[in-house]
This record gives sequence, C-alpha cells and structure tokens, in this order.
Amino acid sequence: MCICVNCRHIKKCKTYIFIETQHGNTNLKDKKNTNIIFIPKNTLIQINIQKKINYTIIDWDLIECLSFVEKPGSWLN
Repeated sequence: MCICVNCRHIKKCKTYIFIETQHGNTNLKDKKNTNIIFIPKNTLIQINIQKKINYTIIDWDLIECLSFVEKPGSWLN
C-alpha cells in the first residue's frame, strides 16, 4: 500500500504524481498544473508484477520516503 495517502505533501508531490501516472490515473489536471511541485527525499518505490495467462498487472507503491509527514486523510480533500 502506498504511504502517500496519509502524507501532507500528497497534493503537490512529484513522486506521487509519477506513481498515479503509472497507474493510468488521468484525473491529474489539478496536481500537474500547480506552481509548486514538492520533490521528496530518498523515496523507495515497490513495483509488484502479477503475470496472468492473458495479461499482466503492475502495481506501483511508495513504501518509504524521508519527506513523509503524517496527515491521515490528506487525499480526501
């Protein structure tokens, strides 16, 4: 699970925007157009790959970030 959902920087984080783009999230207009982009320090992204017979599922999760500042529910607003 991506720790970004409980981080106060989620709305302007460059790494979070990258991960959401990898997930195919096309609803990023508000995040990409912000003047301030937050660049986190020392992030660790885990990529889970599940191979099925006819397709492959790739899941991207940020599992470690030195810039993480807990603010539960930040993604709700």
